[in-house]
Amino acid sequence: MKMKTQIIPGSRTLLYLLIFMLSSCVSQRNVWMFQDDSSQKGQSDVKHSPKPVYKLKTGDHLYIKVYSVDPKTSKFFQTDFPSLMNSTYIYLNSYVVDEDGYLHFSFIDKMMVKDLTVEEVKKKLQETLDSYFKEATVTVKLVDFQVSVLGEVNSPGTYTIDKDQVDIYHALGLAGGIKTFGNLKKVTLVRQTIDGSEVHKLNLSDVSMLSSEYYYLMPNDVIYIPTRKAKSFVFETVPYGTILSSLAVVLSVIAIF
Repeated sequence: MKMKTQIIPGSRTLLYLLIFMLSSCVSQRNVWMFQDDSSQKGQSDVKHSPKPVYKLKTGDHLYIKVYSVDPKTSKFFQTDFPSLMNSTYIYLNSYVVDEDGYLHFSFIDKMMVKDLTVEEVKKKLQETLDSYFKEATVTVKLVDFQVSVLGEVNSPGTYTIDKDQVDIYHALGLAGGIKTFGNLKKVTLVRQTIDGSEVHKLNLSDVSMLSSEYYYLMPNDVIYIPTRKAKSFVFETVPYGTILSSLAVVLSVIAIF
């Protein structure tokens, strides 16, 4: 005996509702990074772009430390004293670039450092030290290397970078990663320049971003992760497990009657 399939009145609406709820989920491809549709072998070789060069400006803080095997030189620069190498100590023991672009350090009256790189300042200091001391080595580090990550990330805020460089993906990692509805394809990068602020739109889901000139961040960069248009507060607030269970019960009751 053949049984005919019958659509139970009212169940069609519930079925459509169920399909709509399930389809409201964000596609996995919308949150994937390093996508490369042109790759046929599943592997791509991408070369990083050169690291951008940061030129010092007024108000920057430089941590400067001189080391030497000569006890007298070491004592002169107090490198024979123990130091706490944390961010607070480094900041308090840093030297600021004054409003005229000069750096005042120890026995050096003043040195013009504005528009120079950290490496260029290190070289100038080393040359000056070599004319006064033997076997002395100077270390120079930019203290106030900060980036801000805002928008659809788990821990938005401003982060101090303790390395010479950081890329945009590591900055997202510091911010706890993006949320479900973060739009990786329309990320905004705000960069401070001598002429003012520059705004750049980036696609962080594209593997070619690894070779972009904006892959490496500069001090005071601001990254904003916008919200996808498909975001729905229902997806984040409604208990889907409870609703699906209730729908199953309702469908079972309708089937009985």
